Amino acid sequence: MPPLPRAILFDLDDTIISAYSQPGLAWRAVSEEFADEIAPLAPHELADAVAQAADDYWSDPQHHKARRLDMTNSRRSIVTTALERLVETGRPGLAEAVAHRFADRFTAYREERMHLFEGALETLVILRREGVRLALVTNGAAAFQRAKIERFGLAPFFDHIQIEGEHGFGKPEDAAYHHALQAVNTAAGDAWMVGDNLEWEVAAPQRLGIYAIWHDHLGAGLPEDTDIIPDRIIRRLPELLE
Repeated sequence: MPPLPRAILFDLDDTIISAYSQPGLAWRAVSEEFADEIAPLAPHELADAVAQAADDYWSDPQHHKARRLDMTNSRRSIVTTALERLVETGRPGLAEAVAHRFADRFTAYREERMHLFEGALETLVILRREGVRLALVTNGAAAFQRAKIERFGLAPFFDHIQIEGEHGFGKPEDAAYHHALQAVNTAAGDAWMVGDNLEWEVAAPQRLGIYAIWHDHLGAGLPEDTDIIPDRIIRRLPELLE
């Protein structure tokens, strides 16, 4: 086993649990479910429009924090924007009630398919056994994130659980990492950060002296347009022990 740090800070979504990767595929699946209700719009038309609206919606860093704390209304807003754009091109619209049900079904669809990554729990068990202090540092609304932690029985594995909606700050704010390090009584140089977001779990912690490990669970490799270089890249959490 390689030398392990005093503490590891873990992201939750798409790091320990498979949650939100490839949203375009999920929008397409939900559009297919609503095919009769959205006709004459084709499912792929609505899915593509919603995916583009979602990209635009989440691209604004100024509003990202507030929006991710209310995912239900955020997704409804995304669908509404997509439909407005389709109407502008001459395509038919949808009643607000249908649009909201469509957005809410997307949320339910993602929840239904959420699962632990292979080897995730086993890795946490070994890290605990080896005496590594573990912190879970996740963005998002308190109720949404707590429900995931309880659903998958993750709380006993962590010395500290830090949810943005409960603490008032989240990644990539410096306070998120400083608070987690303080909670596990560890200096930045003695800690790792593991996550799937290059800005939140690599670039930001690296600036503070934390060793940053990128979880490339899709095996896509680094984007060509990024200048962020992780200290290490893994495909599966058990690689932390290899």
